[in-house]
Amino acid sequence: MAEVSSNLPGRIGILGGGSWATALAKIVLTRQPHLNWLLRTTNHIKEFTRLKHNPNYLTSVTFDTSRITFFTDSDVNDFFRACDTVILATPSPYIRYYLKRVRTSVIRPKLIINAIKGMVPEENILISDYLQEYKELRPGQIGVIAGPCHAEEIAKDRMSYLTVGCFDLGKAKVLSEELFSNDYVHCAVSRDVVGIEYAAVLKNIYAIAAGICHGMNKGDNFQSVLISNAIAEMSHFVGTVHLLNRDVTESVYLGDLLVTAYSSYSRNRTFGNMIGKGYSVRAAQMEMNMVAEGYYGAKCIHEINQRYQVTMPICDTVYEILYEGAPVEASITKLAALFK
Repeated sequence: MAEVSSNLPGRIGILGGGSWATALAKIVLTRQPHLNWLLRTTNHIKEFTRLKHNPNYLTSVTFDTSRITFFTDSDVNDFFRACDTVILATPSPYIRYYLKRVRTSVIRPKLIINAIKGMVPEENILISDYLQEYKELRPGQIGVIAGPCHAEEIAKDRMSYLTVGCFDLGKAKVLSEELFSNDYVHCAVSRDVVGIEYAAVLKNIYAIAAGICHGMNKGDNFQSVLISNAIAEMSHFVGTVHLLNRDVTESVYLGDLLVTAYSSYSRNRTFGNMIGKGYSVRAAQMEMNMVAEGYYGAKCIHEINQRYQVTMPICDTVYEILYEGAPVEASITKLAALFK
């Protein structure tokens, strides 16, 4: 095991201004005295500072802004310089925009924690792989944070569960204790960075499937069988692409899948529900006005699986509905015939 720096986690930064980034900021500031936070625009920062809360997301959560140093898009390199540990919490379609603009010499010494439940769409690779391939980070500098932890429930101090994955388990333990554990957040640790990242992508695809079936009034019995098959499909795929001794019934895999598939807070379930009710993909995206990660994840996993050829009927069905215009009723009927 690599030696854990005595300065870990050091100066903390969060990149992203959405609801998940805001929830993570709330968690981190229960443990740390200060936070660097990159938001998109100066106007966003001005409104945040004036109101003492994020003007666009989780508006019930107030912040002591004297404990926050804000940065904008144009300050991205200065933001990374000001941090030792950076939590990436933007929607996946935007992360490449930020990382391409960060100089490799600036990001290379940092510890990067991926809180994005998606992949880099243009390259169809995991965030951890992108950081190693394009930014020259070593595996021990990369972690992931995931689990059944809706931002809206963090806003209400409801009991939630996270897992910090890191190739260096010693660092994961420090991050768990110093950043992500508090009175209402229980944080476990894991070495399974790759498996957690893939599971976070897949559970959003399965949540879209669950939403579609809910919109079609398929009922609870069918939903239970759908999710039973989804966790088996997830286990098969993740075990194929990254062989490791893991228990997919742990909260970071099955728990996150369940809450994303069933909760009314789930964007992906909401998106799927609209598709199941007859909305076009474009109309559903426009009405939500938020990113449903599973839409992008479905394409990434479909293209990655061209190489592995894992049998994935649920993911295939979602991809065909979203990207090939397959009829919803016929597609779900065909999928249902495969279940037992």
